[in-house]
Amino acid sequence: MKTHNPIFIFFLALFAATAHAGPADEVLLPVADDPTVSYRITFFAGSQYDPPGKEGLAALTARMIAEGSTKQHRYEEILDLLFPMAGGYDSSCSVETVVISGRIHKDNVAAFQPLLLQAIVEPAFRSEDLERIRSDMISYLENTLRYAGDEDLGKAALYEAMFAGTAYGHIPDGRVTSLKSITIDDVRAFYHRNFANQNYVLGLGGGYDAETLNSLKEGLKKLPPYQIVAKPHLDTKPINGLRVTIVEKDAPATAISIGARLNVLRGQPDWYPLALANSWFGEHRNSASHLYQVLREVRGLNYGDYSYIEHFANGGQLEFPAPNDPRRQQIFEMWIRPVPHAWGHFALRAALRELKHLVDNGLTEEQVLEKRAALGKYVFHFAPTTMDRLGYAMDDKFYRIEGSHLKHYRDAMQGMTRDQVHQSVRKHLQYQNLQIVIITKDAQALRKALISDALSPITYPTPQPAEVLKEDEEIMKFPLHIRPENVRILSGKTLFE
Repeated sequence: MKTHNPIFIFFLALFAATAHAGPADEVLLPVADDPTVSYRITFFAGSQYDPPGKEGLAALTARMIAEGSTKQHRYEEILDLLFPMAGGYDSSCSVETVVISGRIHKDNVAAFQPLLLQAIVEPAFRSEDLERIRSDMISYLENTLRYAGDEDLGKAALYEAMFAGTAYGHIPDGRVTSLKSITIDDVRAFYHRNFANQNYVLGLGGGYDAETLNSLKEGLKKLPPYQIVAKPHLDTKPINGLRVTIVEKDAPATAISIGARLNVLRGQPDWYPLALANSWFGEHRNSASHLYQVLREVRGLNYGDYSYIEHFANGGQLEFPAPNDPRRQQIFEMWIRPVPHAWGHFALRAALRELKHLVDNGLTEEQVLEKRAALGKYVFHFAPTTMDRLGYAMDDKFYRIEGSHLKHYRDAMQGMTRDQVHQSVRKHLQYQNLQIVIITKDAQALRKALISDALSPITYPTPQPAEVLKEDEEIMKFPLHIRPENVRILSGKTLFE
């Protein structure tokens, strides 16, 4: 995979300049028999627009809109008004976009929609709201992410390593010192620059009527005037060899995240055969996937082992990917859920060995036929609700997909061939140049084992079949060729500081 190919860089730059939909675009998904109305207002105001030293500003501003006071009501009053409606609104911040979303029964639209509009176009930005939300964000970084979620910690550290030096190089939640430096004036300035009148896509779905749509569009006209904000450049230096970041902490087990940048995006012809291969290899939460079978089912190493060709947020909580996290640059990612420390080196070798087999050998004809038949139905689970389908339709706008990505996905499975799958795999996946993040307890011992390519034998509490033990002999000495200068050790206590 050569993401530094000049032709690819040219098209990536072109996509960067034109990726989002036109000014004040809209996506409408009327569903006459849906008793609810779904709202998604997507602003091109993600964390890539955080000023240097103010990482986390986009996410903080988004939460100030959804979880703060308006000029008409304090936040406590808003909660009291929303409670009898059994509805509400929320925010999510990714690297490219901020989404303000809400869902309400159509009988309560007249009371709900003015509150939603006031939050978006007339936020109060009170100091007490800033302190409350900022404290929560800092607590997440200092306590939850660092100490309570090694899987999320590893994935976050992987993305920071993967995109270091670019606008994608920090997680949307920001950094502790940056969050502490953010002022109300910073929030107001970011809002006026990015939450602007022509810098959003309006999404409305469900059982709404014309009056609901028209009043929503009219209300959004009160947003600040549009300013042209250039998308940050994303080109990074190519990865050379296996680059390992070991995060040392008093963890109960070893968590591993592996990644490499991809040069293919949703909607492009190569994406669909690559999606089929990835589904066979490591579909999220799918116990029938190959990686899961090798590491979890046969050897009982951990809880689960998955792979991805698109960013999958909240993987520990969700079974299917949530929409509205579009990206100009995706990565291929392997998520090896925590294994006992003594087996961490073995698990890393086993995962990379299976990736090598996938790239070198591809899938069999039988595996392709079986997987394409399953995916043709499985894709329906990605968007079971109006809110989900609305989100996917809005992502179609971002990726400039004509028609529906989910329909293209199902249609592509009908005639997919083994050659198409293998060509896409060989073109876009590789195993020689990867970023690896390992959360573990004894970082120095692991570093020594990695750079010396020491054997990593495994023992089992119960007898194993001869064929498994024979394969283990190959895995325990599978060469990684990790150079000493490509291994760094970080303290988990200071990550995202």
